Amino acid sequence: MSSFLVDDIPLEAIWSKLDAVKEFLTISLKIANAHTVDFYTRGVWSEFIAVPPERVLSVMSNSHERAPLDERFQGRGQPDFGFSEDRKHLVDVARFLHAAKAHSLPNLLVCTLLNDLMQMLNEEDVMSKDEILNTDEFMNSKKSHEVQVMSEVIAGLARYCRVCQVIDIGSGKGYLCSFLSMQYGLKVYGIDSSNTNTHGAQERNRKLKKYSKTYQRHSRTSPQRQVSKREEKKQTQEENDSTSNPRLKNNKEMEELTSLLEMATLDKPATSFKPSEGVLKDETETNADTLFDTINPEYLESANSFLGVLSPEIVELPSPRIPPSELSNDEKERRKHENLKKKAKSRSDYSLYSPLTSFVTAETELRDIIEDMEDSVMVGLHTCGDLAPSMLRMFVSKSELKAVCSVGCCYHLLSEEFDCARQENPDTVWGFPLSQYMRQRGWYCGRNARMSACLALERVAVGQGLPIESLFYRAVLHVILRDHYGAIKSEKRVGNVYSKTTSFVDYIKKALKKLDLDESKLSDSLIQDYYETFKPRMKEMEAFNMLKVALAPCIEGLILLDRLCYLKEQDNVSFSALVQLFDPLMSPRCFGVIDVME
Repeated sequence: MSSFLVDDIPLEAIWSKLDAVKEFLTISLKIANAHTVDFYTRGVWSEFIAVPPERVLSVMSNSHERAPLDERFQGRGQPDFGFSEDRKHLVDVARFLHAAKAHSLPNLLVCTLLNDLMQMLNEEDVMSKDEILNTDEFMNSKKSHEVQVMSEVIAGLARYCRVCQVIDIGSGKGYLCSFLSMQYGLKVYGIDSSNTNTHGAQERNRKLKKYSKTYQRHSRTSPQRQVSKREEKKQTQEENDSTSNPRLKNNKEMEELTSLLEMATLDKPATSFKPSEGVLKDETETNADTLFDTINPEYLESANSFLGVLSPEIVELPSPRIPPSELSNDEKERRKHENLKKKAKSRSDYSLYSPLTSFVTAETELRDIIEDMEDSVMVGLHTCGDLAPSMLRMFVSKSELKAVCSVGCCYHLLSEEFDCARQENPDTVWGFPLSQYMRQRGWYCGRNARMSACLALERVAVGQGLPIESLFYRAVLHVILRDHYGAIKSEKRVGNVYSKTTSFVDYIKKALKKLDLDESKLSDSLIQDYYETFKPRMKEMEAFNMLKVALAPCIEGLILLDRLCYLKEQDNVSFSALVQLFDPLMSPRCFGVIDVME
C-alpha cells in the first residue's frame, strides 16, 4: 500500500477548527434550539432578535454581495458574531451570516477535494466511461448520482487497500451494493435491519444482474463509441435469432424490467439492525485475482503470460499481437465490442452481492455474520442517527476493516452523552460526541439544533423554500391550545394534518379532533380571528427559520469534525479526511468521512 499523496490535516488543526466552531455556536446555538411550535406562545422573536424580520430577509437575499468575513473582522477584539454585548440578541444580521459561512465546512479549509482523492486512488486509468453502467435507467437522479460517486470512491479504496470485499452497513434497497458488484466485480455484503429490505434487495439484484447486459448495450453509446443504428439493430436481431419466440420473450422481459425500474424510488435511511437470520449464499465462486481483473482492465494482458505455462492442450493461444497503429478501423471497433462483451460476462459471472439482516453494534463480531469474512472496505450511504458513529467505532476496532467511507444523515436521531434528560443509563454508548477531545469538553448540541442541521441551505438558496405556512399553522395552533385547552403538547400527534386540510380553519378543527379535543367549542369566526391576528407576524416565522437554515452547515460541520477527530485520535490511521462527495443540491447530506488504516 503506497503512501497518500494528498495532504492529511493534522489532529491539532482539527482541534483548532472544532474550537472555532464551538465558539460561534456557543453564542448562536440558542436560535437553532428554539422550538418553532412555541414561536408565538413564548415570543421567540423578541427573545432572540433585535431587528425587524424584513431586515433579516433583505440581508439574507443579498448575502452573496457582502464583503469577505476577514475584512469585516479586521481590528476587532472578542468576536460577537453579530450579537449584542450581552450576547442575548442578534443585532447585526450581515455579520452573523458571514460568521455562519466562515464556520461551515467548505470555508474551514479542512476538506479534501474529491478530485485529489480520486487522482491518488486511481493512479492508473481503471475504467473508461463507456464501460460504466447507466444507473439512470434503474434509479432516480438523486440515487444515481450518489451511487455512481460513492461506488467509484469505494472501488478506489478497495483497489488501494488490495481487498475485494465490501460491507455496506444500512444497505437499504441495495442499489449501491448491486452497482459495486455488477460494475466493479466486488464481493459485497449489504447489512440492513429490515427483513423486507433484505429480501427486496435480493430480488432486485437478481433482476438487475439479469439485465445488466441490456443496460450496458443500450447505455454505452458515447463519443468514444459511436455505433450506428443499423449495426445495433443487426446485433440485436442476431441475438434474438438464437432464442425461441423472441418477440414474446423480449416483451415479457421488458415488462418485468419496466416494473423493476418503477420500484426504484428514494431510499428511506437505515436505522438499527435486527438479529441475523443467516447469510444468503451465492453459488458463484470468487477470488482476489478475478475480482481485481474486473477493476483493472490490464489484467487481461498480463494474463497472457500466465497462460504460457499451461499445457497447449487446454489453452487456445491468441494470435500474435498486432500493434494498435496497424489495425484497421473496423478491426479496432470489432475488438472494442468484443472487450465490452467480455467485461459484461466477467461482471456477471464473478459479481457477488449478499443482502443480510442483522443487528450490528460496535461490538458485533462480523465473522459471526459473514462466514467467509476477509479484509474489507466498510461503507455507509446515509446511515441514520447513531448508526454512523457506531459504524466508525466498529471500523477502528476490527483489524479486518482496512478502509471506511461513511455518509451520515438524520442528525436529529443522534443520542447525546451530555443530554441531561437522557442520562438514565450511564453505560449507554452515545452517538455524540464521538471524539475524546469533544467528550472531555462535555459539548452538547440539543435535539432542535440537530434537527436544524438537517436543513438544506443550498436548496433554500435556489428557491426551494421551507414549508412556512405549515409551521405558521402549527405555531398558532399552540396559541389556541394555550388559550382554550390548557398547555397541551402536540409535537408528535398533528404533524401530518396540514397536508390533508384546505384552510386554516379546517386545519385547526382536524388538529383538535386528532388531539381528542372538542372542536365544537370554537366557532369558525373565532378560529379565523386567530389567523388574522397572527398573519402579519408570519414574516417573523419565515425570517427566524432562515436564520436556522444559515446555522445548519455549522452544526453539521461540528458533528462531522467530531467524527474526523475521533478517527485521527486512533494510533493505526494512515489517512483520514472529510470529502464533499455529492452535489448538495441533489443530495444535501453530501460529506463523507473517509479513513484508511495502516
